[in-house]
Amino acid sequence: MKLKIVIAVLGWSLILLALWDAFETIILPRRVTRRIRLARLFYRYTWLAYSALGSSLLSGKRREGYFSFYGPLSLLALVGLWALSLIMGFACLHWAGGSGLNAPNGQQSFLTDLYLSGTTFFTLGLGDVAPRTTLARLLVVLEAGIGFAFLALIIGYVPPLNQSFSRREVSISLLDARAGSPPTAAELLIRHKDAYGLEALQELLHEWELWSAEFLEIHLSYPVLAYFRSQHDNQSWLAALTTILDTSALVIAGVDGACARQAQRTFAMARHAVVDLAIVFYTPPLELGVDRLPPSDLANLRLTLAASGVKLREGSDVDRKLTELCDMYEPYIGSLSKYFCIAIPPWMRASSLPDNWQMSVWEPASRLSRRREIRHF
Repeated sequence: MKLKIVIAVLGWSLILLALWDAFETIILPRRVTRRIRLARLFYRYTWLAYSALGSSLLSGKRREGYFSFYGPLSLLALVGLWALSLIMGFACLHWAGGSGLNAPNGQQSFLTDLYLSGTTFFTLGLGDVAPRTTLARLLVVLEAGIGFAFLALIIGYVPPLNQSFSRREVSISLLDARAGSPPTAAELLIRHKDAYGLEALQELLHEWELWSAEFLEIHLSYPVLAYFRSQHDNQSWLAALTTILDTSALVIAGVDGACARQAQRTFAMARHAVVDLAIVFYTPPLELGVDRLPPSDLANLRLTLAASGVKLREGSDVDRKLTELCDMYEPYIGSLSKYFCIAIPPWMRASSLPDNWQMSVWEPASRLSRRREIRHF
């Protein structure tokens, strides 16, 4: 009798745990701060194992291709885990209730309860095993209703997830011609150096303020999207956010004639997105270990911008302001980069490689190299 009570409690626990976790993941449109969650534990430990395996065995494009499978596969695995928990939970309740079933040849076992639970959950209605007691019938009706609603909810969950991913990637792709591949803050400023460039830069920063707000809302509602990789290996949501934060920091610190007020608003929204995402995935601020912009690189950055007609003011006050701004977001960028295995873009392009839109697998490298000269519009 005591064993049956324990099994019944276990069954209800599995059912309630799966239903509540699915509700928080799919329906609840806000961040869940509780650390002990089935979905959070599932993603954290499966991703740590998956990423560790990929990082140790693969490199370059193969590693990125390997990582790109995790997001969709983990979503399918999580749905399967919820379904398995519900099926096991109802099977435990059937067993604890005395297995009131009409089984073939009178065979009664937990496997029979599990079989009935599975066919009921997926609403197959085979009829070879049927309930014969009132309790068993109630459990079958309850499980059939939950199974039907669960499957409908999952089917309705996938389209908005794909739409949210597409909206995120559109802006990241548009950044390609504006900031390079991978995007960098210096390249973004250089490509907005002409007469109407500052107006275009202000408009772009305004668009990315809105994008950051939408990014935050989407990834709080659908955290699994953070594991979905971009279409190109040298693009990512983290690289895009870092570039926008770097650019905003430079403009705020002292780019002559630039839109400092808009840069402040964009910086605030982008930092908010980075910090909240770090909270969602429980990645505390982490020092990068290396200075992304040491004094020598900052001096080189000034020279590069000045040669293109963009003036970054000099002086200890400007340098200190820039350092303070970087300290507000780089530790969070560093922790997210380490957790998701996504590279952080530099402040300046390390080479003069063409952008993604200029490249093709059918064109020779010599023609691509000539296109470096027409990179700017």
